[in-house]
Amino acid sequence: MIDIIADMLASSSKELAVFVLAAMPVSELRGAIPMGIAFGIPPVKTFLVAFAGNMLPVIPLLFLFHPISERLRKIPVFSRFFDWLENRTRKKSDLIERFEAIGLMLFVAVPLPMTGAWTGCIAATLFRIHFRYAFPAVTAGVAIAGIVITLLSLAGKGLLGR
Repeated sequence: MIDIIADMLASSSKELAVFVLAAMPVSELRGAIPMGIAFGIPPVKTFLVAFAGNMLPVIPLLFLFHPISERLRKIPVFSRFFDWLENRTRKKSDLIERFEAIGLMLFVAVPLPMTGAWTGCIAATLFRIHFRYAFPAVTAGVAIAGIVITLLSLAGKGLLGR
Protein backbone atom coordinates (compact mmCIF):
# COMPACT_ATOMS: atom_id res chain seq x y z
CA MET A 1 0.00 0.00 0.00
CA ILE A 2 2.84 2.39 0.85
CA ASP A 3 4.36 1.67 -2.58
CA ILE A 4 1.10 2.61 -4.31
CA ILE A 5 0.84 5.89 -2.37
CA ALA A 6 4.51 6.68 -3.02
CA ASP A 7 4.09 6.02 -6.75
CA MET A 8 1.01 8.25 -6.93
CA LEU A 9 2.75 11.08 -5.10
CA ALA A 10 6.01 10.71 -7.01
CA SER A 11 4.20 11.28 -10.28
CA SER A 12 3.15 14.75 -9.06
CA SER A 13 6.01 15.85 -6.80
CA LYS A 14 8.96 13.86 -5.54
CA GLU A 15 9.37 16.16 -2.55
CA LEU A 16 5.70 15.71 -1.63
CA ALA A 17 6.14 11.94 -1.84
CA VAL A 18 9.09 12.13 0.56
CA PHE A 19 7.14 14.41 2.93
CA VAL A 20 4.03 12.20 3.01
CA LEU A 21 6.01 8.97 3.34
CA ALA A 22 7.95 10.46 6.25
CA ALA A 23 4.71 11.41 8.01
CA MET A 24 3.30 7.86 7.80
CA PRO A 25 3.63 5.62 10.86
CA VAL A 26 5.36 2.60 9.33
CA SER A 27 7.81 4.19 6.92
CA GLU A 28 8.62 7.50 8.64
CA LEU A 29 11.91 9.02 7.51
CA ARG A 30 13.54 5.59 7.51
CA GLY A 31 11.72 4.92 4.25
CA ALA A 32 11.40 8.48 2.99
CA ILE A 33 15.09 9.41 2.95
CA PRO A 34 16.28 6.45 0.85
CA MET A 35 13.38 7.09 -1.51
CA GLY A 36 14.26 10.80 -1.83
CA ILE A 37 17.90 10.01 -2.52
CA ALA A 38 16.87 7.37 -5.06
CA PHE A 39 14.66 10.02 -6.73
CA GLY A 40 17.75 12.22 -7.10
CA ILE A 41 16.67 14.89 -4.63
CA PRO A 42 19.79 16.48 -3.07
CA PRO A 43 20.61 14.82 0.29
CA VAL A 44 20.22 17.95 2.43
CA LYS A 45 16.87 18.76 0.85
CA THR A 46 15.78 15.13 1.25
CA PHE A 47 16.73 15.22 4.93
CA LEU A 48 14.89 18.50 5.56
CA VAL A 49 11.71 17.44 3.75
CA ALA A 50 11.69 14.02 5.47
CA PHE A 51 12.41 15.60 8.87
CA ALA A 52 9.51 18.03 8.43
CA GLY A 53 7.19 15.22 7.34
CA ASN A 54 8.20 13.00 10.24
CA MET A 55 7.68 15.82 12.73
CA LEU A 56 4.23 16.72 11.37
CA PRO A 57 2.28 14.21 13.53
CA VAL A 58 4.41 14.60 16.68
CA ILE A 59 2.58 17.46 18.43
CA PRO A 60 -0.90 16.06 17.72
CA LEU A 61 0.23 12.60 18.88
CA LEU A 62 1.72 13.91 22.11
CA PHE A 63 -1.43 15.87 22.96
CA LEU A 64 -4.17 13.68 21.53
CA PHE A 65 -3.10 10.04 21.76
CA HIS A 66 -4.27 9.55 25.35
CA PRO A 67 -7.68 11.27 25.15
CA ILE A 68 -8.55 9.69 21.79
CA SER A 69 -7.41 6.21 22.82
CA GLU A 70 -9.41 6.47 26.06
CA ARG A 71 -12.59 7.34 24.16
CA LEU A 72 -12.07 4.68 21.53
CA ARG A 73 -11.42 2.01 24.17
CA LYS A 74 -15.17 1.96 24.80
CA ILE A 75 -15.47 0.09 21.49
CA PRO A 76 -14.22 -3.51 21.95
CA VAL A 77 -12.21 -3.75 18.71
CA PHE A 78 -10.37 -0.50 19.51
CA SER A 79 -9.84 -1.58 23.11
CA ARG A 80 -8.08 -4.74 21.90
CA PHE A 81 -6.03 -2.70 19.41
CA PHE A 82 -4.87 -0.15 22.01
CA ASP A 83 -4.08 -2.92 24.52
CA TRP A 84 -1.94 -4.63 21.86
CA LEU A 85 -0.27 -1.35 20.88
CA GLU A 86 0.53 -0.40 24.46
CA ASN A 87 1.88 -3.87 25.33
CA ARG A 88 4.05 -3.89 22.21
CA THR A 89 5.36 -0.39 22.94
CA ARG A 90 6.11 -1.22 26.59
CA LYS A 91 8.08 -4.34 25.55
CA LYS A 92 10.33 -2.24 23.31
CA SER A 93 10.79 0.71 25.63
CA ASP A 94 13.03 -0.37 28.51
CA LEU A 95 15.36 2.50 27.61
CA ILE A 96 12.57 5.04 28.00
CA GLU A 97 11.35 3.60 31.28
CA ARG A 98 14.86 3.77 32.66
CA PHE A 99 16.12 7.13 31.36
CA GLU A 100 12.86 8.97 30.53
CA ALA A 101 13.44 11.87 28.08
CA ILE A 102 17.06 10.90 27.26
CA GLY A 103 15.95 7.32 26.76
CA LEU A 104 13.09 8.54 24.59
CA MET A 105 15.54 10.45 22.40
CA LEU A 106 17.81 7.41 22.04
CA PHE A 107 14.82 5.15 21.35
CA VAL A 108 13.60 7.39 18.52
CA ALA A 109 17.15 7.86 17.19
CA VAL A 110 17.73 4.14 16.58
CA PRO A 111 17.05 3.74 12.86
CA LEU A 112 15.12 0.48 13.13
CA PRO A 113 11.48 -0.31 12.39
CA MET A 114 9.05 0.53 15.21
CA THR A 115 11.44 2.87 17.01
CA GLY A 116 10.53 6.15 15.34
CA ALA A 117 8.58 9.25 16.22
CA TRP A 118 5.16 7.57 16.22
CA THR A 119 6.18 4.84 18.66
CA GLY A 120 8.21 7.36 20.66
CA CYS A 121 5.15 9.59 21.07
CA ILE A 122 3.05 6.64 22.19
CA ALA A 123 5.76 5.64 24.67
CA ALA A 124 6.03 9.23 25.97
CA THR A 125 2.29 9.18 26.57
CA LEU A 126 2.38 5.77 28.26
CA PHE A 127 5.24 6.76 30.56
CA ARG A 128 3.71 10.19 31.19
CA ILE A 129 6.72 12.18 29.98
CA HIS A 130 5.65 15.81 29.94
CA PHE A 131 5.42 17.55 26.57
CA ARG A 132 8.19 20.02 27.43
CA TYR A 133 10.59 17.05 27.70
CA ALA A 134 9.02 14.67 25.19
CA PHE A 135 8.88 17.07 22.23
CA PRO A 136 12.58 18.04 22.29
CA ALA A 137 13.54 14.40 22.89
CA VAL A 138 11.51 13.17 19.92
CA THR A 139 12.78 16.05 17.76
CA ALA A 140 16.42 15.25 18.60
CA GLY A 141 15.81 11.54 18.05
CA VAL A 142 14.25 12.17 14.63
CA ALA A 143 17.17 14.43 13.68
CA ILE A 144 19.74 11.83 14.73
CA ALA A 145 17.90 9.03 12.93
CA GLY A 146 17.59 11.24 9.84
CA ILE A 147 21.32 11.95 9.78
CA VAL A 148 22.15 8.25 10.20
CA ILE A 149 19.68 7.18 7.48
CA THR A 150 20.93 9.90 5.11
CA LEU A 151 24.54 8.80 5.59
CA LEU A 152 23.65 5.12 5.19
CA SER A 153 21.61 5.89 2.06
CA LEU A 154 24.47 7.86 0.54
CA ALA A 155 26.92 5.09 1.40
CA GLY A 156 24.58 2.51 -0.12
CA LYS A 157 24.17 4.60 -3.24
CA GLY A 158 27.96 4.89 -3.49
CA LEU A 159 28.43 1.15 -3.09
CA LEU A 160 25.94 0.50 -5.84
CA GLY A 161 27.93 2.80 -8.12
CA ARG A 162 25.11 5.20 -8.91
